[in-house]
Amino acid sequence: MLTKSLLERQSIERCSRIFASLLILSLAWDFGGSKTCQGQSNADKASVERKALADKFFKKHVSPFIKDYCLECHQNRRPTEAGLSFTPALDTPGHAAFSEKWKKAGARVKAHDMPPADSKQPTDEERQRFSEWMEKVKYLSTKDPGPFVIRRLTKTEYANTLRDLFGVAPKIADALPDEVNGEGYLNSLSPLQIEQYLSITEQVLNAIVAPDHSPPTEWQERMFGPTPESMQDYSVNAKEVAQVLAKRIYRRPPTELELDVLVNVFELGRRNELTYSGALRLMLKAMLVSPQFLFITPSSAVEGPSEIVRLDDYQLASRLSYFLWGTMPDEELLSLAGSGTLHDPAMINTQVARMIADPRSRALFDGFGAQWLGVGDLKTKTFDPIKFPEMTEETQTAMYEEVRLFFERAVRENHSIDRLIDSEDAFLNESLATLYGREGEIRGSALRSVPLNDKRRGGILGMPGVLAATSFPNRTSPVHRGVWVLEQLLGEEVPSAPPDVPLLDKQDQPSIANRTLRERFELHRADPNCATCHRLMDPIGFGLENFDAIGRWRERDENGEPIDATGELPDGSRFSNPLELKAMIVGRRHDVCRNLVKEMLSYALCRKLQGYDEIVLDELMRDIAQDGYRMQTIVTAVVTSYPFTHRRTK
Repeated sequence: MLTKSLLERQSIERCSRIFASLLILSLAWDFGGSKTCQGQSNADKASVERKALADKFFKKHVSPFIKDYCLECHQNRRPTEAGLSFTPALDTPGHAAFSEKWKKAGARVKAHDMPPADSKQPTDEERQRFSEWMEKVKYLSTKDPGPFVIRRLTKTEYANTLRDLFGVAPKIADALPDEVNGEGYLNSLSPLQIEQYLSITEQVLNAIVAPDHSPPTEWQERMFGPTPESMQDYSVNAKEVAQVLAKRIYRRPPTELELDVLVNVFELGRRNELTYSGALRLMLKAMLVSPQFLFITPSSAVEGPSEIVRLDDYQLASRLSYFLWGTMPDEELLSLAGSGTLHDPAMINTQVARMIADPRSRALFDGFGAQWLGVGDLKTKTFDPIKFPEMTEETQTAMYEEVRLFFERAVRENHSIDRLIDSEDAFLNESLATLYGREGEIRGSALRSVPLNDKRRGGILGMPGVLAATSFPNRTSPVHRGVWVLEQLLGEEVPSAPPDVPLLDKQDQPSIANRTLRERFELHRADPNCATCHRLMDPIGFGLENFDAIGRWRERDENGEPIDATGELPDGSRFSNPLELKAMIVGRRHDVCRNLVKEMLSYALCRKLQGYDEIVLDELMRDIAQDGYRMQTIVTAVVTSYPFTHRRTK
């Protein structure tokens, strides 16, 4: 006779294989609805015209440029430089797979980094034409919501979901490995992770289900109900229990096939002499290690030939909930999904406002905002304890919390994006007040909104958390700060550094002993390999050099020399101090907002944007601009966008 523990393990493994097979099968299903054929609208005609013009522009200007200046090194017939080949892109330039290639190529050409200095060079007019192509290539894309990412719940989402399902503390999932930041989400499951999920599930079940022959827990009484008087009713009751539990755990109603599998698990437990409650526990365990729970997947199959369909309301509820709350949909979302009314734009707007007002919406910052602003690792970043003894764990946590509270308020109160860049107040406590040069004015560790009397502060450019996150442990980094402004705020594509570039710290120390950091960078830029990119990044980074590595204001550098904070933006606009730099960034709020929308939509879709997504961005920005670039409007635009609410069927 099998032991109960061995029985459970074998049963779970068997169920996991069954559920995994169902998931794989679901990927091959032909989801769809009915196609409709309507007359061509004005928008359709405009799209056709733009596509024709883009195709003509490519053939006249871009294709010759590639053949003259790029193809010798970047083609399929020989090992390509940097792994980049333009051969297939010449045939199908509008294919989504080439979106990233065009962006990287455009950045290189714009920065005069390509073609190489020892190669034939294009004229300035030719470079300008190639840059213009970056704005035209999107019009060759067909209307498409892009790939639907079937992904595993992150560690945080998994922990939050267990909390909301069973009331257990999120720390129950602490044993899972932390996710590595990068593109998209992880989908794999290693044998070690499966063991960890089984272990965590066992802990959850021990917390909510009483051992056999013990009084049932409150949760057990509510969800399992009483044991039927007749064994003949066991399977019928088990199916009813499975239907209720699976709807919550799968975040949608289970299919009949899924219910049959769950009842089979229950009956397997009964055949091996588990009690009614023990067999239900085994069935629940199967749910909690199933792909339907651990993964976010398309939730229903519909007949029809369409290759693109609107998400059903249950899938939309999950997308909304994990995007804004980092956890499963609540009863209100599931109820609206069940009634088929959630997809209505007015209803989505109402739900977004409700969800943003909920404390769980801090997940939008912890998941997205911290990543966008680059402060996600701030709480654990190491600083030189000799130079910066102020950087205690408490101070670094306060830095992170200041940025979070500032971002959350902007979203919750629907501020214009201008308020993110320039504000008249900041969230301070005693330790942060010291960094702001306001020692003795604020007491205690609680952060509160404090009016600012220093125009150089206020907004993300002057926040110690952002400034510290873009510094080295022992000094400022004009490069990191310049790249941060270009990429995170303005949405510029910054070329990556070429290989084997010497580090600034490798300079001959005696010869630089009395030089300012700016003078050291000028020496660094004397290297032709470094000059191109640094001409783009350094002038912006030095505009923030008055702030030291932990965000304190200073007039002189470590050598006692006056700070030179002059610089210019890529468009040639010059500034002489951080205040003028901030004003220029506010003046480019459309660019800042577009990049924010782009990053937020990418985060919501769990993938890079490509192809038709760029046209979607244009459409969203028209509406957002008309409403004054407001933060809640941005969030609502993202969740009502075409790629957020639709998916491919295959």
